[in-house]
Amino acid sequence: MALRDILLLPDKRLRLVSEPVTAVDDEIRTLVADMFETMYDAPGIGLAAIQVGVAKRVVTMDISRKDEEKRPRVFINPEIVWSSDETNVYEEGCLSIPEVHEDVERPERVRVRWTDLDGQAHEEMADGLFATCIQHEI
Repeated sequence: MALRDILLLPDKRLRLVSEPVTAVDDEIRTLVADMFETMYDAPGIGLAAIQVGVAKRVVTMDISRKDEEKRPRVFINPEIVWSSDETNVYEEGCLSIPEVHEDVERPERVRVRWTDLDGQAHEEMADGLFATCIQHEI
């Protein structure tokens, strides 16, 4: 594992369109391990691969509280397949825009589809902080 530099706005690489991951291989596993180390060190609760300069559809997340055991999650090729009409406002920050926090309105609930590091497909309803964070990272 290695810490990676987090790109900061206005770095133009942050505007690149991330490509789907076609195979979960050692390169992707190394990227994920590095992303977790970088995210925890920042500290943050979510990180997209584009934020470390890799234009791949990979997200790491851990929304556990500081006093709880870590619950790292990996989302490969995540997509939102449904969102609620009801919305929620949450104060969000971004590791690529340090020291800036804004209220952002997003759907209150979403259904997310993704692949894990074992190549297994998943689909899950998300609400609360999970819904906010996954929408932010995607």
